[in-house]
Amino acid sequence: MTKWLGCLLVLVLSWYAMEALHEMGHVLHAVISGGTVQSVSVPLWGISCTHVEPNPHPAFVVWGGPVWGVLLPVLLWGGVQWRKPGSVAARVLMFFAGFCCLANGAYLGIGWVDRVGDAGDLLGEGVAPGWLMLFGVLSSSGGLWLWHLLTLELRIGKA
Repeated sequence: MTKWLGCLLVLVLSWYAMEALHEMGHVLHAVISGGTVQSVSVPLWGISCTHVEPNPHPAFVVWGGPVWGVLLPVLLWGGVQWRKPGSVAARVLMFFAGFCCLANGAYLGIGWVDRVGDAGDLLGEGVAPGWLMLFGVLSSSGGLWLWHLLTLELRIGKA
């Protein structure tokens, strides 16, 4: 029972941390493009959101969320893995990086169908669905690859 609660806790914490990094990407792109961030929300229930007004480059700001929401955790894991390969911290961050890749990839890669959230915003800005699908496939594949490598590491560690 305790093992399942631990897994649930890791998933919940991963979700909120992923949302925070995703929104940080929107904020970063808003600031770079000269926009003004009005608010950022990461609610207990629901989907996070960043409001930018004025927003001189909306598509650039929207892309910032999923792009940095994938790159930051992968870079963080890579840095720890480089310094302390195979450590518990590296393995936890590897799981988290895979989680972020899958979440952001699915968000855009499937979200374009119902025009949900960022996917809907990007389509509204004239971005072709193919770009969202490409990001989704690459990002989700990267997440699955990281999780596959993690399971291999865990099996080797038990041997």
